[in-house]
Amino acid sequence: MTGQDVSVELFGQKYDTPLIMAPVGVQGIFHEDKETGLAEVCGEEGVPYTMSTASTCPIEDVAKASGDGKRWYQLYWPKDDDITLSLLNRAKTNGFSVLVITLDTWSLAWRPADLDNAYVPFIKGIGCEVGFSDPVFRARFEKESGTQIEDDIVGASRAWLGQVFAGAPHTWQDLAFVRKHWDGPIVLKGIQHVEDAKMALEYGCDGIVVSNHGGRQVDGAIGSLDVLPEIVDAVGDKMTVLFDSGIRTGVDVIKALCLGAKAVMVGRPVIYGLGINGRDGARQVLKGLLADIWQSMGLSGIRTVSDCSRGMIRKVQHAGDVKAMM
Repeated sequence: MTGQDVSVELFGQKYDTPLIMAPVGVQGIFHEDKETGLAEVCGEEGVPYTMSTASTCPIEDVAKASGDGKRWYQLYWPKDDDITLSLLNRAKTNGFSVLVITLDTWSLAWRPADLDNAYVPFIKGIGCEVGFSDPVFRARFEKESGTQIEDDIVGASRAWLGQVFAGAPHTWQDLAFVRKHWDGPIVLKGIQHVEDAKMALEYGCDGIVVSNHGGRQVDGAIGSLDVLPEIVDAVGDKMTVLFDSGIRTGVDVIKALCLGAKAVMVGRPVIYGLGINGRDGARQVLKGLLADIWQSMGLSGIRTVSDCSRGMIRKVQHAGDVKAMM
């Protein structure tokens, strides 16, 4: 389509695409290319990369691999302020421009499949690299344990998990500490309720991500797309509303944009590609998603992202959606 443009502006900065790589932890379990490989691919394809605190690579290595690519940092918020400050400083120093604070994972959910397989990679130090490479955490662990991290991986893992999955959430008032020490945009990820969206606005956040953590945290949680429109109606003209959870195709992205999201995060499909064929697999998935967004917008007569509106979509009820009448 002539004049077609899928670029967006987020927090005063132009992005070539409305697609953002969601934070996904422990990417080293999927492929040896891990976070550094995926960050490199995202940089080359113009997709912002969001690094998870639960990474199998240090912050510095991911930043280097990302090159000139735009990168965001997702924070699992430690309970210790000194460690939190160290992570924020490292992210800022290494060019991460947007801080994404995950709200819904201060404790891991009840996950029967993981329990059945005794699957807790963190306890073996897998996914703890951000902590293990942090000078403040290292110094504290060595002082309290009398040993090096490398000599007691299980003990160090337990100490790190006690920081980032502490079993108790932070409060709205605690956001003042982050705002004081982070001069870029702050985005809260895991908003599923209008009142929480309003609270995020009240406490000075720049954006939110409407997300149910891909369905991994609360069994039976409402689908994020179902609640997106009412959250957009409540705060969308005052802060940046992003969307996450359940994105599989470019058309899924367009639907979320039409319901008011300014940009959309994608997670599992790219990780499937990474798992199958490393960075090359991830690249193919990203290229396919980007092509799907472009092609499907054009076929739908949508020239730009700003033209995405609710008038472009219709919610269709199927027979199974309505209770049978007697």
